[in-house]
Parts: sequence; C-alpha cells; structure tokens
Amino acid sequence: MRNADNLFAPDFQTTPYWWDRTPRPHLPETDPPVAADVVIVGSGYTGLHAAVEAARAGMATVVIDAEAAGWGCSSRNGGQISTSVKPDYATLSRCYGAAVAEAILRDGQASLDFVGDFVGREGIDCDFRVVGRFHGAHLPAKYDALARALEAPNPAFETRAFMVPREDLHGELGTDAYFGGCVFPNHASVDPARYHDGLLRVAREAGAKVIPHCPATSIARRAGTHDVATPRGTIRAGRVILATNGYSGPLSPWHRCRVIPIGSYMIATEPIAPELMDRLFPKDRVLSDTRRLVYYYRPSPDRRRVLFGGRVSVSETDPRKSGPKLHAELSRLFPELRRTRISHSWMGFVAYTFDTLAHIGETDGILYAMGYCGSGVGMASYLGAKLGLKAAGFEGACTGFDGLSFSTRPLYSGNPWFLGPAVMAYRIRDRFGL
Repeated sequence: MRNADNLFAPDFQTTPYWWDRTPRPHLPETDPPVAADVVIVGSGYTGLHAAVEAARAGMATVVIDAEAAGWGCSSRNGGQISTSVKPDYATLSRCYGAAVAEAILRDGQASLDFVGDFVGREGIDCDFRVVGRFHGAHLPAKYDALARALEAPNPAFETRAFMVPREDLHGELGTDAYFGGCVFPNHASVDPARYHDGLLRVAREAGAKVIPHCPATSIARRAGTHDVATPRGTIRAGRVILATNGYSGPLSPWHRCRVIPIGSYMIATEPIAPELMDRLFPKDRVLSDTRRLVYYYRPSPDRRRVLFGGRVSVSETDPRKSGPKLHAELSRLFPELRRTRISHSWMGFVAYTFDTLAHIGETDGILYAMGYCGSGVGMASYLGAKLGLKAAGFEGACTGFDGLSFSTRPLYSGNPWFLGPAVMAYRIRDRFGL
C-alpha cells in the first residue's frame, strides 16, 4: 500500500483549490454603522443575494461575517448546480399535497435557472456552463430504481433525463465501476469562488456594505427593531436576515437545532494529461452516484485536474486524513489515477435538515433561509434573493417552501452526536443496496 504522505504533491495545500485563482477578498474592516434598514448575518450566497435585492430596493443594507467574505462553503463546494430538491414528487405529495409538491419542485427548477440568468445578466466571469450531470448506479438494483424514478410523474417541470445502460457507460465516463446511470442534461457547473467574487462585486455596487471579521454576538429584539451586537459596536436593524446555513452557531439556538452541520470533504489532483482527461471525462459533466454517502466529482474548469468530494469519515477529521481516503475512492473508480498525487485537500460544512428540504421563513422577527442539504449553489442563491425581496416587502417573494414546518428532534441542540452511527449505517446500506 502506498504511503499516505507520498500522495501529497510538493506544493500540497489544505485550502480550497478554488482559492488559488480567487483568494478570499480583502475588504476594509470598518466599524459597522449604528443603524441600518437590514442587517444580514453571513456573506455567502444566501446573504449576498439577499443584500443585492434589499440594496436595490433602496434599503440601507449591512452584511457582517465572522470570517472573510465567502470564507465558508460558498467558496469551498464542488461547483455543481442541480434542481436542488431531494424528495421526489410522490414523497412531497404524500407529505404536503399535490399543489405544494409542485410548487417546491418548480422552485427547484427555478433555482437552477436563477443562477444562469443572474450570471449572464450581471456579467460574472465564473466558468458557468450547462454541462449535464451523470448520476451513476453503484449497484444493478440502483440502475433499475433510477429507471423507475425517471418514469414517475413530475408535473412541475421536464427533466429531459435519460438512462445510460452499462454497455454505453464509456460514452459518458471512463470507468467500469458503475452499472450504468442516468443523465440530467440541464444541470450545470461553475467555479464557486469566482461566482461568489462576482456576486460580492454586484452586492457592493448595489450599495450593500460588507464587513468581514465582524461576528454577530447577539440579536436582541426591541419594539419593531433588533439590536445586533458585534465586537465593534451594536447595529439597530429594521430587519435581520440570518444567512449562516452550515455555520449556524449559538447566535440563534432556534435555528441551530434545526440544521445538521456535516463536513463535506474534497481533493484536487495534480494536473493530468489531456488525453487521459478526455478518456475519463469525455462529456465534461458534473458527476454523482446513487450511494447515500454520495461521491461528487468533476473535471476542473480548465480540464487539467479532477476534483473529487464526499464523506469518508465517521466523525469530522483533518483534510490531511480525509485526502488519502478520498484518493482511494477516486482510484477505485479510475485506476489510471492511482499514481496521481493530491494538490489540495479541504472541507466545508453543509447543512442538512431532518426532512431533507431547504427552509425559508421568519421567526422572532428574524428572516432566514438554510438547510440546502448539499445542493446550495442554486438554492442558496435563489432563496437568498427571495429573502431580500421579503425584507423589502416586495411581491414575488413567495416560494413553495413558505409555511413548511421546520422541525427538530428531541435532545438535539446543534451538535450532531448521531452522525457517526448514521454514517456507519449508510455505509452498510450502500454496500448491500438497502
């Protein structure tokens, strides 16, 4: 077995691959104003899209963050954009009725369309491409399940998805590890850090003030307003938007106990030969598979490296430890990459919910959107914009997620003590197709 230390390239880094091209921005660390129409906690996709809409509506808008702008998963994710809703129409209909099910699924499609429209409209150079997704069946039964799922009714939108049998697999992907799969041709890819960088520019040009390294330490409700305390002073806010997702902490216990922060780990390989890239990834798709502990991967935008992510540990771990495990799975799928070293290994926190749906709403006067369940590029952008419209009191801010019960579980306060056993159970289910 190869020594794990030999897997790392000489210039190995534990920062995201995306940051090489787009480092975290250096914004002025100014003191916040004493008052604002809207204060947004969190400067990722959710917070900045809310800021764009609020500022363009003429509201004095302040965005604060405990770290650099976009330091969290908005610049750490895999850059894959889907329709963002995990439950299917039948499941949603049983839980909420046909009308709500259709509305939620329409929002899923709208979230995908929203990013492409926004990038084009605002002139953001972020390698946005509609490349399609190949979703691999890791067991024969999973191929059959995918085929049945494509035949099931979906009155909300047309997926145009199609099945790829195993004998045609190499037309999509240079591996023998899958028993076929399906293609969702509308799904897209993006450089997430460049997308965030462009979004930050748009928000600031709209008039939003973005203050990094300025954490909110408390939010106190007053008569018709909120006091948002920071180490640099307190802001009297007409409206407050919580946009913390997988980085939600003790600031709001109500929200914290409704999302499950889960570390998602990624590696980037050293550059590989163009002919090998063309053989392994002939269609330049984004990729995932049918495991519950899903792997997601893709070529880098310049098609020089492979970016590979997933959950490979029972508990949260160090990227130096997760990197070799991810590399082992990458090599299992593509033996030709076994000797290719790791240039970057990093992680970020996504937020899951107990019903595997995103949520948007208002509680105690605080507007929020969170719980994107690993599909945050599109849905965080879309729901963030909706939050900005809601804060400004505009029409057109309604979604299919409005009014859904945002549930928690007894004894859960934000520390996912159950994650280790759940990961072990999912591994067993993935192995046997349960």
